[in-house]
Amino acid sequence: MNAGAEAALAALRSDIERYYSGKLERHGPTPEGVDWTCAPTQQLRFVQLLRVCDFAGPFSLNDLGCGWGALLGFLRARHRRARVDYCGIDVSPTMIEAARRIVSGRRSADFQVGHGCPRVADYSLASGLFNVRIDHPLALWEEFIAQTLADLAAHSRLGFAANFLKVLPEGIAGKPELYRTSADRWAAHCERVLGGEVQVLDAYGMREFTLLVRA
Repeated sequence: MNAGAEAALAALRSDIERYYSGKLERHGPTPEGVDWTCAPTQQLRFVQLLRVCDFAGPFSLNDLGCGWGALLGFLRARHRRARVDYCGIDVSPTMIEAARRIVSGRRSADFQVGHGCPRVADYSLASGLFNVRIDHPLALWEEFIAQTLADLAAHSRLGFAANFLKVLPEGIAGKPELYRTSADRWAAHCERVLGGEVQVLDAYGMREFTLLVRA
């Protein structure tokens, strides 16, 4: 990638950091603080993403775009007996500071500032990372998605999962700052480019889908 493209992606990540840091400052450590509407839908997304994981034994997990650590809190509440070596990563230092304050404190949990996974884990997840395009060009946003998916694949021994917003039915106007796509678009990419075995989850009652990509 040339220097101009790298600079554009760096500016995009800076915009993402400012956007979500601002959300946290306005709403605090709540679903709204990471731009979700409510706790039940946020948790339903976690259920879908975690389907890529095998809870029969211990595993390591990267949570890319972890926000203030809601997924770790969900794991501790719903999967108390699971032995998960968790690493949360977020581009926003404000989010990471909040996560360390709220839900960290165990040796099996770590939070780091960054835009990529810092280690190879059994599984990696990205929840809502691709939804808010702000005002960036479509081609640049899809390059950001492609690079992020490649990072997830490269740092996941057994598989990774990510969710996307669906294209709205004809006649329904959506928010222009949101990125919506078809499942086929990125399922094919994960199969052909990243070499994964893809399962599409799209029947859980929301206008979105989740890709489970197994190695």
